[in-house]
Amino acid sequence: MDAYKTYPKKRLSIIIEAPYLSRLLESLDSLEVPGYTVLPALGGKGQAGSWRRDSLSSDAGRMVQVILILDAEKVAAILKLVRKVLDRQMGIVTLSDVEVLRPDSF
Repeated sequence: MDAYKTYPKKRLSIIIEAPYLSRLLESLDSLEVPGYTVLPALGGKGQAGSWRRDSLSSDAGRMVQVILILDAEKVAAILKLVRKVLDRQMGIVTLSDVEVLRPDSF
C-alpha cells in the first residue's frame, strides 16, 4: 500500500457572522454532511473596512469560518443550501480542490 496516495475532494469554506452560525450548521446537518470544522475569524478587512475580533463588543459583528471537505457530487446541494442562508447577511464562500490521505473520513 502506498502510504502517500491521495484522493481528490472539494474544500468548502464559509465565512459568516457568528449569530447565523447555528442556522448554517442546522442546515448542513439536515443534508447529513459527514463533518465540518468551525474556527473563529480573528480579524480581517473588507468593503466595510478593517476589524478585529477583540475590538467587538458583541457577537453581531464577529465572524466564524466553517470548513467542509466533501465529494464533488455533494457540492451543488450544499451550495444551494448555503446560498439560502447567506442571501440575507454577509458571508464569503470559497470552493477549492484538495487532496486527502483518508478518503473514507469525508
